[in-house]
Amino acid sequence: MENYGKLRDNFVHLARIALSQRPQDVQALLHRVAKQNLEDKELSAGLIELLRKQPTRSSPLRRSTEFAVPVDIDSRFQLLRTEEHPVLAHEPIYEESAKQVLNRLVEERKNVDRLLEAGLEPTRTALFTGPPGVGKTMAAKWIARELGKPLLILDLSAVMSSYLGRTGSNLRHVLDYAKSIDCILLLDEVDAIAKRRDDTGEIGELKRLVTVLLQQLDDWPTSGLLLAATNHSDLLDPAVWRRFGEVIEFSLPERGAAKAFLGELLKGAVSETSIWSEALSIAMAGRSFNDIERAITNTRRMAAINGGVLEDFLPFLVRAEHHSKQDLIELATTLVDSGLVSQRKATELTGIARETIRTRVGKNIKSSGRKE
Repeated sequence: MENYGKLRDNFVHLARIALSQRPQDVQALLHRVAKQNLEDKELSAGLIELLRKQPTRSSPLRRSTEFAVPVDIDSRFQLLRTEEHPVLAHEPIYEESAKQVLNRLVEERKNVDRLLEAGLEPTRTALFTGPPGVGKTMAAKWIARELGKPLLILDLSAVMSSYLGRTGSNLRHVLDYAKSIDCILLLDEVDAIAKRRDDTGEIGELKRLVTVLLQQLDDWPTSGLLLAATNHSDLLDPAVWRRFGEVIEFSLPERGAAKAFLGELLKGAVSETSIWSEALSIAMAGRSFNDIERAITNTRRMAAINGGVLEDFLPFLVRAEHHSKQDLIELATTLVDSGLVSQRKATELTGIARETIRTRVGKNIKSSGRKE
């Protein structure tokens, strides 16, 4: 028993030394040992305490040249875009299913001690899927901000187009660097290298990169969080899907989400924020968050250049050709019923006959008990 005690003390001491040098190489082992030895409370508690107190740095991106941000050997361009203190222009708005998973990823990291004590590990990797402009990159920034960690972004499509011959070594350098510091890593447009290996149109170099990525995902340390984003999930190799601990689908905003997002964008810019948000959420149905924000920003520019108020220009955002007749009737009715525009103007904007609008508005008045 005495020998076992010495062995245990030596093992904890060895773990302490290893963690101060290359934590990414031993953390997975220590987690397994702590999990497998729950009956030995002292050993398990010692390992968990070491993992919890492993060395951290207040500014991991400002370190000695030994830990300099990786660069391409030929061009000397940095391979990563870094945001040490991510800032969001506005709070993200997501569907409830995506919001719940994002919140859980943050809570796991904030309560890692409890997970370790239960013999569990926080989620190490997550994949964000969905069309462009739905908030995948913003979600990564939000996670980094909530955890108070820097965000490192690797745009894989840019690396592939510029440094095809050295992509393999560049990728390894980036991932090794991200493992060595306390950060959130985002692999943007991961489909650029993680395509199906049975795709006969791809060259051998790209197929080898899939294998490199799979190995890195398997070995990713529990101390870090690797996020990946793709606009083309159908292109990903099936083996890549299985390596991610979470897959979060970001879809185009439904009307409720679009209305809430428009409310944030228009807050303080118009007098009737809720009315305009409701009307524009109908007019801009099917658009991404990015498209909606761009449209509102361009309209604000137009108002500023022409010296007018934003309300005078918002009606121009209506695009009649993008909606069904029923949607246009609802839009026209909302615009008139809320007092934003006249029936004549609603007809000009939507193409819906004034008689149809008048009839629908009249029904709304009767149902609500209001007087015309």
